[in-house]
Amino acid sequence: MKYILLLFCIISTVMVVQGQDQVLITSLKKKTKVSTNENGELQVNVSAKDVQKFKSQGWLNYGDFGAKGNGKTDDMDAIVAAHAFANQHGLKVQADKGATYYIGGKERTAIIQTDTDFGSAAFIIDDTDVQNRNASIFMVSSSQQAYQIDGITSLKRNQEKIDLSLSQPSLITVTNSYVKHYIRYGLNQNNGHAQTDIFVVDKNGHVDMDAPIIWDFDQITDIRVLPMDQKTLTITGGRFTTIANQAESKYTYYSRNIAIRRSNVLLDGLEHRIQGEGDHGAPYGGFINIRDCANVKVKNTLLTGHKTYKTIGNAGKPVSMGTYDISVNRALNISFENCQQTNDINDRTYWGIMGSNYSKNLLYDNCTFSRFDAHMGVANATIRNSTLGHMGINAIGSGTLLVENTTVRGRSLINLRSDYGSTWQGEFIIRDCTFIPSGGQPSHANLINGSYSGQHDFGYTCYMPEKIIIENLRIEDTNHTEEYQGPAIFSNINPKMIDENFKEKYPYVITQKVILKNVSSSSGKKLRLSDNPFMFKEVNVISD
Repeated sequence: MKYILLLFCIISTVMVVQGQDQVLITSLKKKTKVSTNENGELQVNVSAKDVQKFKSQGWLNYGDFGAKGNGKTDDMDAIVAAHAFANQHGLKVQADKGATYYIGGKERTAIIQTDTDFGSAAFIIDDTDVQNRNASIFMVSSSQQAYQIDGITSLKRNQEKIDLSLSQPSLITVTNSYVKHYIRYGLNQNNGHAQTDIFVVDKNGHVDMDAPIIWDFDQITDIRVLPMDQKTLTITGGRFTTIANQAESKYTYYSRNIAIRRSNVLLDGLEHRIQGEGDHGAPYGGFINIRDCANVKVKNTLLTGHKTYKTIGNAGKPVSMGTYDISVNRALNISFENCQQTNDINDRTYWGIMGSNYSKNLLYDNCTFSRFDAHMGVANATIRNSTLGHMGINAIGSGTLLVENTTVRGRSLINLRSDYGSTWQGEFIIRDCTFIPSGGQPSHANLINGSYSGQHDFGYTCYMPEKIIIENLRIEDTNHTEEYQGPAIFSNINPKMIDENFKEKYPYVITQKVILKNVSSSSGKKLRLSDNPFMFKEVNVISD
C-alpha cells in the first residue's frame, strides 16, 4: 500500500491515507484517544502533554494509544494509530513488555516507517474470519513515492548505463507486456507472465552490475523509479502466532503478514508459529513477504512450515498446494542469516518454507529450512553453512549458484524446476557439501535433476549450467535400492532423447564442462555421468 500526508489548514490535524485506511491525527487535545468515525476511519486524538513526552523520549508504545495487550481485546486500531503517529513525528515504536496483542479479522494495516522493537511481546493473528485476506498486518514502507518515467523505450541485457538523472540511488522496475516468459508446463500450466526485471542505478543512471539487467527489452510498456531509503530501518523481536484460516483449499492466498516494501531493512529476532491447521485451508503467500525492494536482511528468525493441502490445478488434476512462510518477489540482495523453522525439515506433510520470483542475489547463511526455491528465476544465489530438508534446492535462473558447506537431504542435490524448463544460464559451484539422497530413504542418487521434453515453449531458450564445479562432496547413499548402479551427475532429464532420431522443437543447451574434485560415496560406488549417457555425451567431465 502507498500513503500520502495531506496537511489541513489547521496545523494540528493530519490525515494519513494508506490504501483504504485513513488515520486522522489531531494534536492539542486533553487526552490521547483512538476511535473510529462513521466511515470506519481511525481518529487519533493525541494530548499536547503526550506529544511533548513522546518527542522528548524519542519513542512510544502501543499502550500509549490504548492497546490492552491482554490477548483478548482486538488491539489492531491502537497498533495502527501508534505507527501512524510515530511515522508523522519520526519516533521509534516499542511493544509493551509482557503484552499479548490480539489481532482480529478487521481490515487494518499498520504502516512501519520508523525503527520498531516488538521485544518479547506476543501477537496473535486470528485468520478464522477476516474481512480482506489480502490486507497485510504490518507493512514496512518508504515515505518516498514511486513514479513512472518516460523516454526510455528499450534496454539490453547487461547494459551498464541508462539515460537517467536522479536525486539518489533507486530501484528501477521495467515491464514489456508484449513478451511472455515463464510459460508454465505441467499440472499448474499457464500462459506465462509479462517480461519483467528489477535493478539498481545510481543517481547518474549507472547500473549496479552485481545485479545486472538480465533480459533484452525490445519494447517497454512500463518503467518505474522506486527511490531507495539509505538509512537502515530496524525491526527487532516479536513472537507471532497465526491461527490458521479454515477456508477451502484453493489458490486464494492469504497475505496477513509482515510485508516489506522498503529498501535497507533489518529484521532481527522474530518468531512465527502456526496453530489450528485442520483438514483444509487456503494457502499463505509468506508471513515475511518481501517485494520491490533491495538490501533486506532477516536474522536470528524462527519460522514455520505450513501443512500441505491438495487442490485441483490448471490442468484439471489434483496437485499439492504451495504455501509459504517466506516469499521474495522482484527483490535484490535479500539474505537470511541464522534462521530456522519450528517443524521438522524432513516431515513431508509440511510444505517448503520459502518461494521466490524475479529476484537477484539471494542468500541463505547458517539456515535450517526444508527448502530453497526460486520459481520464476533468480539471478545469483548462495547457500552456505546450512541444512536443507526434504524439499532440497529447487531453482531456475542465471548467474552463479554457490552451495557451500551445506547438507542437502532432498531427492537431488539441485533440482532444476521442470515446470519452467529446467533452465540455468550460468554455472554451479558446489563445495564442501554433504548430499543425503531423499533424507536417507532408499533411492537413486542424482546430483542434478530436471525434466525437459524439448516440445514446450517456455518463452525463452532453456539452458543447463554451462559449467559445474563440484569439490569435496560426500554422498551418503548407503541405503539404496537393489538395482542401484551408483550416484549420477545428471538424472535422465529427457528419456526420449536416446539417439539421433529424436528432434527437439525447442533445443536444450547442454552443460559443456563438469569439474570434479574429491567426490566420494558411502556406498563405495563411483559417480556416473547419467542413466542417459547419449543426452550428455558431449559433456567434458574432468576428474581428479
